[in-house]
Amino acid sequence: MNWVLLIIAGLFEVGFTTCLARAKQETGAAAGLWLAGFLICLTVSMGLLYRASQTLPLGTAYGVWTGIGAVGTVLVGIVFFDEPADGWRLFFITTLIGSIVGLKLVSS
Repeated sequence: MNWVLLIIAGLFEVGFTTCLARAKQETGAAAGLWLAGFLICLTVSMGLLYRASQTLPLGTAYGVWTGIGAVGTVLVGIVFFDEPADGWRLFFITTLIGSIVGLKLVSS
């Protein structure tokens, strides 16, 4: 169950980075709404990371959480913010995914 919480926490990390990027693009009330989304996602993400780290090794939990956030944020950037998707970038995202899976496999 804590692995599920950790994955959800990583997805909320993607949410808070996406909200932060959108807030940067907006002005006025729209920017404020995106910042509110950022704070909500940040709070949920940190809370779930805390819960997951109660039974999972902290180094593993943090590594998986940041990995999910990094991969998800890069993919959101490519799909929604027209960031580059060159071969090297995709290669290193793939190695990061492999590392996340590896951490899960070697954790007890």
